[in-house]
Amino acid sequence: MSTPNSSPVCVGIPLPIVKLNRVVLLGGITLAILLQLPAVTTTLFFIILSAVIFGRKGSLIFLIGSKLFAGINESAPTEDPKLMRFNNSIAAILLGGAQIAFLLGSPLTGWILSGTVAVAAAVALGGFCFGCFLFYQFNLQRFRLFGPQEAVKEGN
Repeated sequence: MSTPNSSPVCVGIPLPIVKLNRVVLLGGITLAILLQLPAVTTTLFFIILSAVIFGRKGSLIFLIGSKLFAGINESAPTEDPKLMRFNNSIAAILLGGAQIAFLLGSPLTGWILSGTVAVAAAVALGGFCFGCFLFYQFNLQRFRLFGPQEAVKEGN
């Protein structure tokens, strides 16, 4: 007789922190473009990369948001940490590509890659998360190819 696997409880990221992440990306990149300061995008790259590698423990934005929104985070709706990490991974890849472009003497390419992150953050603040759409499509296609993840883990 088998017992159903209980899935681990997923403690989500409060939406005020998710929005703060988007505002920081949008504001920082906009400032960088207006002032033509690639160093600002470099700083954002390292902030986001740290969040991708270490999760909420390594996220400066999460730490600041936890203190800034301490009162409302407890009752706020949450987002799946996997989704947040996926979105931050896309931002880190684009901002990393921008840094390479800046180093190789192609500032227009760097600004386009950085601007893509800013546009995605602005659209997400407006209500449509393109990274969330990609995450859904990725998981849908993975399910179609491999079936439920439990079956993959059990070797079936």
